[in-house]
Amino acid sequence: MYTLYYAPGSANLVVHLALLEIGAPHTLERIDFATDQQHSAAYLAINPHGVVPTLVIDGVPHGEAPALAMLVVERHPEAALAPAPGSAQRADYLQWMFYLANNLQPLFRQMFFPNDHLPEAADSLKQASRIGIEKCWSYIDAHLATHGPYMLGETFSVVDLYVLMLMRWSRNMPKPATEWPHLAAFATRLKARPSWKQVCAAEGLTEWA
Repeated sequence: MYTLYYAPGSANLVVHLALLEIGAPHTLERIDFATDQQHSAAYLAINPHGVVPTLVIDGVPHGEAPALAMLVVERHPEAALAPAPGSAQRADYLQWMFYLANNLQPLFRQMFFPNDHLPEAADSLKQASRIGIEKCWSYIDAHLATHGPYMLGETFSVVDLYVLMLMRWSRNMPKPATEWPHLAAFATRLKARPSWKQVCAAEGLTEWA
């Protein structure tokens, strides 16, 4: 049994989707950002950074969304959400997970919270982040055009869930990810999966649902 601490639509989304795809028993604990619950003493005791997600595994809390997603699918190899170690696709899988974690996701953090990084130049930082995010979408769209329909070709994986989460984050941007044709088709494909409907219901998501 897993316990996932989450805030609706936040970085926990990729972990939650992975748990649903696997069918792993789990409970949800909502963290209320509106009341700053993420910085409460009780939550900081399990996540000193005051962020979501936190996933409690065998009684021990762990953090970092992409690492948690990779760990969950590794613990459930029967779900086949990641290429097996030593397989031909393993390198591509690892490359994409780290690309998303190191390149695309941090740009959203800068976009949404520029004052945390460079308050004296918040507008410039948001503009630079937007440019960087759009470059990433162009890169991923071109990849899907030649190597799709999924990020690992014909094989659906947790990489796809990660991309879908980040695409949702772009929904209110001047140029959301769905403006790229292959990404738009990709989102339609993934949102037709039962896990997407389940996660929207569980987290109360209505935008982009």
